[in-house]
Amino acid sequence: MNGLFVFFLLIYLMTLITNLLIFFLVLTDYNLHNPMYFFLANLAFLDMSYSSVTAPRMLFDLVTKSRSISIPACIAQVFFYISLAISETLLLSAMSYDRYIAICHPLHYTLIMSWRVCTRMASLVWVVGWSVSLVHTLFLLRLSFCRTSSIHSFFCDLPHLYQITCTDTFINMVVVFVAGGGFGLGVVLMTFLPYVYILRTILRIRSKTGKRKAFSTCTSHLTVVFIFYGSIIFIYLVPSSINMFNLYKLFSVTSALINPLLNPLIYSLRNKDLMEALLRSYYHLKLFQASF
Repeated sequence: MNGLFVFFLLIYLMTLITNLLIFFLVLTDYNLHNPMYFFLANLAFLDMSYSSVTAPRMLFDLVTKSRSISIPACIAQVFFYISLAISETLLLSAMSYDRYIAICHPLHYTLIMSWRVCTRMASLVWVVGWSVSLVHTLFLLRLSFCRTSSIHSFFCDLPHLYQITCTDTFINMVVVFVAGGGFGLGVVLMTFLPYVYILRTILRIRSKTGKRKAFSTCTSHLTVVFIFYGSIIFIYLVPSSINMFNLYKLFSVTSALINPLLNPLIYSLRNKDLMEALLRSYYHLKLFQASF
């Protein structure tokens, strides 16, 4: 168990450090003050918050060996988990739109993606995320949990609570269906539809160098999108069973920790601007230390 604690602690610390580094670089480096990195900074902050919803509680349970969480604490965790997950889906769609404007309408990019537009889009991402999660939470509060006062898990999600309630969850399932079916389908279309036009624009570029340069600006975002939605498909759309439930919990916890760590690595390792900003920050830090 100590080995598992150290493993998850290292992942959590690396997640915080890498995302905080990207957030700091975008905030302080003038060369990164553009819409793409503005959304990337929001993604880094989201990933730090996303992993912090589950990791501290999980690490605490690994130390105390309790492996249980009270119903009110579980509902609170579900609220933050859903709000941050929905915010990330919306942010990924906003980043898709940013790439669409940059590649398909490059001459009007600065006019369309102004700072006012970017801040409004980012604000909408957070407001909608918290609002949708609040709706789910309010419908959770109407349920009665008569089987137990705690859940034997360090990770909470809607299926966990629905399994231990003695109240009819039909209304809750309707809300989940509307949010996941209607709203979710709309967000997925907003994320992937811009790439249809991006691909069509790239194919029209005659030079191979131009095609490669245009597509390279999208590969990091596409990789993050496929990893994120791949996790969601496995967690929520794969048919569950008693034998699969423990695997579901393990994959849910792992994706909540691994995905926020992969995102900054994917963006930083393939991004020349971020690496140059990191070198500039290191150089300024060395000069600052040398002055003392």
